[in-house]
Amino acid sequence: MIKMVAVDMDGTFLNENKEYNRSRFKRIYREMKRKEIKFVVASGNQYYQLKSFFPEISDEISFVAENGALVISEKEELFCGKFEEPLVHEMLAFLRKSPQIQVLLCGRKSAYVGEKESEDFKQTSKKFYHRLKTVTDLTQLEEDVFFKFALSVPKEETEKLIVHLNKEFQGKFVAVSSGHGELDLIIPGFHKANGLEILQKKWGISDEELATFGDGGNDVEMLRKAAFSYAMANGSQAVKHAANYSAPSNEEEGVLKIVEELLELGDEKK
Repeated sequence: MIKMVAVDMDGTFLNENKEYNRSRFKRIYREMKRKEIKFVVASGNQYYQLKSFFPEISDEISFVAENGALVISEKEELFCGKFEEPLVHEMLAFLRKSPQIQVLLCGRKSAYVGEKESEDFKQTSKKFYHRLKTVTDLTQLEEDVFFKFALSVPKEETEKLIVHLNKEFQGKFVAVSSGHGELDLIIPGFHKANGLEILQKKWGISDEELATFGDGGNDVEMLRKAAFSYAMANGSQAVKHAANYSAPSNEEEGVLKIVEELLELGDEKK
């Protein structure tokens, strides 16, 4: 029986308008609570943005935010990763050599973007980072715990840059695609699957009792982890290879459809 459901958000749980069928989900979530099945949001996005999608239940569900760098369960912080300051400055110096790369630095208190970045990048970033500060220089920030870089690059350069960054900074950073010319630099080993593992240990839930849903490169580890792993129909080929099953697209409310089926499956297996 499924005891935990973890969903990516953009391209998976949310449609192209950054929305979901709230009344349908409400019915599903009520049944999940009755069966004591945990609901987890696992996303590369900021915690403060993610919780805004679930205003009525944000204090009773769990979030694996910032691609696993921050894990908060039922309002309690269970884990927060950290890049050491010299490493942050090393990466900033490297990225400064490539003006086509736009940079956002993610911290526990806020996300930060340089004032010289394009207005389009700043406005887009505001949609995903509800706490975002525009600063003069990313090397001169207030004290914070930094755990992720979010980069925007020309879409055709994304895969080549991921390979280059992973070779150049092996053991220091891991570059993963978050879709559509966006990529994240995360702490090695601190991906979404690592965040889910923390929650599984808290609740005594095995991989065989875990269902995960995703569409992008930063979902691969959590899809490989779960016995019930679903690649969205709109997902990348890497995701489809990593998952055990497929789900209808995010525009077809694929996650909600499959979770409804899993809840019925749970009744049969009891």
